[in-house]
Amino acid sequence: MSLRRRLTLSLFTILVLFAINVGTHFWGSYARSESMVAYRQAVSAGQLSGELGKQLEDQRQKILVLSTLRENTDDRLGDGDRASALEGIRATRGTLEALGGMVSDVTALQYQRLQESSNRLLQSWEGFYERYNDDAWQGDIDDPIPYLETSQRLKELEQRQAFIAVQRANIIDRTIALTDRITVLGFIASIFLTATLGFFLVRYTNDNLKRLKRGTQRLGEGDLDFRISDINDDGELGDLANAFNRMSDKLRRAIDEEKEAKQSADEANAAKSRFLANVSHELRTPLNAIIGYSEMLHDELDDDEPVDRGQFQTDLDKIVLSGRQLLALIDDILDLSKIETGKMQLAMEHFKPGEVLTMTVDALAPVLRRNGNTLRCDDFSGLPEIYNDAVKFRQIMVNLLSNAAKFTDNGLIEVKAQQDEASGDLIVEVSDSGIGMTEDQQAQVFEVFVQADDSTSHLYGGSGLGLAICRDFCELMGGSISVASTPGEGSRFSVRLPVAPASVPADA
Repeated sequence: MSLRRRLTLSLFTILVLFAINVGTHFWGSYARSESMVAYRQAVSAGQLSGELGKQLEDQRQKILVLSTLRENTDDRLGDGDRASALEGIRATRGTLEALGGMVSDVTALQYQRLQESSNRLLQSWEGFYERYNDDAWQGDIDDPIPYLETSQRLKELEQRQAFIAVQRANIIDRTIALTDRITVLGFIASIFLTATLGFFLVRYTNDNLKRLKRGTQRLGEGDLDFRISDINDDGELGDLANAFNRMSDKLRRAIDEEKEAKQSADEANAAKSRFLANVSHELRTPLNAIIGYSEMLHDELDDDEPVDRGQFQTDLDKIVLSGRQLLALIDDILDLSKIETGKMQLAMEHFKPGEVLTMTVDALAPVLRRNGNTLRCDDFSGLPEIYNDAVKFRQIMVNLLSNAAKFTDNGLIEVKAQQDEASGDLIVEVSDSGIGMTEDQQAQVFEVFVQADDSTSHLYGGSGLGLAICRDFCELMGGSISVASTPGEGSRFSVRLPVAPASVPADA
């Protein structure tokens, strides 16, 4: 029998004993609880019976006093006194009804007799109070028989309730004693069985583990021909011995695999070196804008014509904007690690995406002109205002336009934006007529540090961060990005962002 089966059987046996103990405990708890509830009801009923007897006695004394006063004086019973007396009778009826709510089958007959006699007595008392001021009324209110009969019925009920309380107490005592004996016996049996099973399992496991230890020592010493064949187990331990035997055959092949792993590590280090060499990809675009506008301003100052201060100021603003984008790009390299660790946060604000698109396109105009490309843009004035992170939206557009300009020479770059009528999302498309990509290249274009191939990095530069940042930012802002491309015909990147605030995550 395998070790797993032995352990399973032992565990099942222990669980059965444990279940019996638990079941006995809960059965005893339930029985004690039921008996205790009945006992408490009997005690409460006895208390109500005593309270009812006191109320009847008080009412009887008042009736006798008022009856004497009525016979010997001409005093009248006031409305307030009558109402108070009737309220006392109603309280007595309430106590009687409450007592009826605690009646069990064994006390139902005594309570029924008490209720009949009490109702007759209380009705006669109510009639006395209502006709007290009627001189013509003559009632036999002094007759003690109804009161004595009610008292007798109440006494019978109290005796019956006391008897039940004693019986319930005896049942509770017997139940506690029985469950305690069963629990103790089950506990002792569980300890004995657990100790016995544990002893045999430990001895069985220890013998087999010693054989395994001896085999591993031989293998560790370099004896790859040694085989572990004396394991008396057809389960896990036997499988472990077979695994050690197979391991000796694989150790020889592991030497060759180690060489291959070293070669893979060297390739990973080379990829890291290429990334460090190409990290200027994310920094080149704003630098080109700054240098381009600076050269334009320098050339304009060398001309003899008067300086157009307004245009001069506009170009300087674009240089400042590009400088800020350069600083943001440096921060984006750190943002990748923040995104991976879930610490990146959004700076939510209401902004007009059309204005951001216009500013971004104007800032990248020198880069586009340098490659001889033509930029075609939609009218962005009709775009809705959205609630999201404007800085990250601008960075997405900068990266997409920079890539389009980098991989397109003397071509066309288009920027389109619209609101999806079905979902209400904002859709921005950046397309170019550049080199395009194959399907395999499209599948990995959004991965970190990945470009189409090595020749792309050598010819066009870049570290592979730009589109990875776009993907992470789009997902962080509650949207998505996709690409459609044909080799030699260009690419089209589509960005979809939510407009409604409720669909945007607060942070990541």
